[in-house]
Amino acid sequence: MLLRLDFNSDIPIYQQLRNQIVSAVAAGELRPGERLPTVRALAEECGINMMTASKAYQLLKAEGYVAANRRGGVMVRLPAGGAAPETLEGLRLRLCELRLAGLSREEILKLCGRLYDGEEAER
Repeated sequence: MLLRLDFNSDIPIYQQLRNQIVSAVAAGELRPGERLPTVRALAEECGINMMTASKAYQLLKAEGYVAANRRGGVMVRLPAGGAAPETLEGLRLRLCELRLAGLSREEILKLCGRLYDGEEAER
């Protein structure tokens, strides 16, 4: 698993890790049941503190994207129950921002389709 961390970003490192793992699961790069690196291995691989790696895994576990046990380690899973309310609220906010930026409904839907299909957004 190749993770790209931006240490100059305003987004916390643990959140960057979480976001990239969720994106990899959605893209099929990580599959349910696949084992992730241990906290220690992830921290060493990324050059970060073990507590930061642990916080990312704790967040993923709370959201249902991973399951952890002492024997099997951390494994990818798919969350049950649909989108979380905070995810929908985040999407609503981003849609508002796009509307305020002047994008029409059709442009937003086209952009969403491209992003959903894994294509880059036009700049």
